[in-house]
Amino acid sequence: MQKGYLILENGQAFPGVHCGAEANTVGELVFTTGMTGYLETLTDPSYYGQIVMQTFPLIGNYGVIPGDFESAHSHVRAYIVRDLCADPSNFRAAGALSEWLRAEGVPCLAGVDTRQLTRIVRERGVMNAVLSAEPVLSDAHKRALRNYRVREAVESVTCRQSFSEGQGRRVVLCDYGAKANIRRELVKRGCEVVTVPGRTPAAEILALHPDGIMLSNGPGDPADNAPIIRHIRCLFDSGVPMFGICLGHQMMAIAYGGRTRKMKYGHRGANQPVQNTRTDRVYITSQNHGYCVVGESLGLGAELTYVNANDGTCEGVRYEEFPGFSVQFHPEACGGPLDTGFLFDEFIALMEEVNVNAAQ
Repeated sequence: MQKGYLILENGQAFPGVHCGAEANTVGELVFTTGMTGYLETLTDPSYYGQIVMQTFPLIGNYGVIPGDFESAHSHVRAYIVRDLCADPSNFRAAGALSEWLRAEGVPCLAGVDTRQLTRIVRERGVMNAVLSAEPVLSDAHKRALRNYRVREAVESVTCRQSFSEGQGRRVVLCDYGAKANIRRELVKRGCEVVTVPGRTPAAEILALHPDGIMLSNGPGDPADNAPIIRHIRCLFDSGVPMFGICLGHQMMAIAYGGRTRKMKYGHRGANQPVQNTRTDRVYITSQNHGYCVVGESLGLGAELTYVNANDGTCEGVRYEEFPGFSVQFHPEACGGPLDTGFLFDEFIALMEEVNVNAAQ
């Protein structure tokens, strides 16, 4: 295997060996703490533009299982691990992870001291990094590191045309980089899910006569999506129940007049505790985000429903002026904790309540 290096923008270099596609690449380095779910991580569109590092040391032990994918392809810039298993053992496995990474064109560096690297990111914050065959930054790499930013994220991962699956209550899913399990959770609850491209105008969404509107997860800075945020603002007046997850949660808040901010190193993993502000009950959640809603910026008519039990950041909002709510975490988590799957049931109940009131 060819030797390679992960070099941070501060010049620190970490050696390893190439196990995926061999390519130089620049991206935003982030870490995720999940002990399982590496396939869901690699195929989650929310990681678009990022170099993803797994803090758990052994990755690839159950191989590649296409049925667990959250999208058809990987969206990460590169993948960093401590130990990559060459001989997976699982009756569902369709091959080794290294082979799949090469087929997907994803550079992977194994043998990296991910423990030390995680400490640096936690102390310094998220930073840009480059995968290189040399341990010293070239002038071209230095320029690339200075200039790199995740751009046109939603446009790069959203579907190109609408499609439908399931039967029952019609839910329009606005695809900003939607994980497949959002559709699965809605379909198994008796919904027809019509997935539309992220920039679909409000008028076209309402022309589908939805019983509910789902705003999906996705990558990038939420404030970069001004046209989408304008469409969301128009949907508020429709009276159609709305449910936002992750990026959808953030853009709902901005559309309502709130603000978002970039976090030091974000929340990425399957062990984030969130607390219900009404009951004080704590749930363990799966999360993947580098931005958060500034709770105090929302003003009247927006109730903070969940907060992060570690750092107090906003994790959920319920709106009084229209039938809608949103959460920062992933209630559809797979693989991850399923503690908050009941939020899909609350969305179904909200749709039924609005339909009954409209019929009276």
